Amino acid sequence: MMDKKTFILVDSLNMFFRAKHVGGGKDIDMRVGMAMHIMFNSVKKVWREFDGSHVVFCLEGRSWRKDFYAPYKANRKVIRDQRSVKEQEDDELFFEAYNDFVEYLDTKTNCSVIQQPNAEADDLIATWIQEHPEDNHVIVSTDSDFYQLLAENVIQYNGTTDQIVSLEGFKSAKTGDWVIDKKTGEPKKAVNPEFALFEKCVRGDSSDNIFSAYPGARLKGSKNKTGITEAFNDRITGGFDYNNFMLQRWVDHEEQEHRVIDDFERNKILIDLTAQPDEIRDESKRIISEAVNKKPVPQVGIHFMKFCAKWNLQRMSDAPNDYAEFLNGQL
Repeated sequence: MMDKKTFILVDSLNMFFRAKHVGGGKDIDMRVGMAMHIMFNSVKKVWREFDGSHVVFCLEGRSWRKDFYAPYKANRKVIRDQRSVKEQEDDELFFEAYNDFVEYLDTKTNCSVIQQPNAEADDLIATWIQEHPEDNHVIVSTDSDFYQLLAENVIQYNGTTDQIVSLEGFKSAKTGDWVIDKKTGEPKKAVNPEFALFEKCVRGDSSDNIFSAYPGARLKGSKNKTGITEAFNDRITGGFDYNNFMLQRWVDHEEQEHRVIDDFERNKILIDLTAQPDEIRDESKRIISEAVNKKPVPQVGIHFMKFCAKWNLQRMSDAPNDYAEFLNGQL
């Protein structure tokens, strides 16, 4: 019987650009340095905490979702165009640094770096987990979309809040204490992955420009109206509550009529990371298979020191062995 591995699956662009904001008002060079520190140290932390075996950096491609649903992430360009010239210039410099970081990881370390031309990093992470069902997985990302993948062998680490999310709940990675919900004063409620997916398919995702299947739907229903919770609980039997909820109709601002179940099914295709088209999943599987058979890279420690010198990562270069552990982690 093969030993169970622990894969560290990094949502690379998400983490790099979220880390950018931790630097606040500092100049661009300091924020780039901060982003790299957070990236390296987030991986180092989970590698040691969960006895990692191999790190996989997952990159973005052009999403197949844009062909399936034209509005998908169309709001991102509008937001980018509204940014100041200085902000856009800073973004360009950040992308240059990110691309250099990715090239270094791909060519000078024994981590896997994978990209699918027609898929997102989320898709690759979901497929990697499906392809390694007997192993453990730590997703490194700030994105709550991954809550749907949580399982006994899948947890998530948020490097900007320093929290670990599992089926048990939310814990501080630093202290191990439960994260307290500021509204209730109680430990933050654990995520039900199935319900998290169901609710998101109902509510949509404004950050990705996915419209709600049922605007104004409440979590809990009233005497005359079924809520999301009741519909979810009745989804297996497909009884009154489920049908009462899903067969509701509503009219948008363009006078177009919608049936909840139709928009729900559309959203499920867009949001459910296990519902990728077969051709997308098959290509991801092929790319993952190639990554597994990557040729080992020698002198990883020396390459790390050179990268630190290039980007003035002094604090990390003072303790290279701390990072060489995961950078040298071969499959």
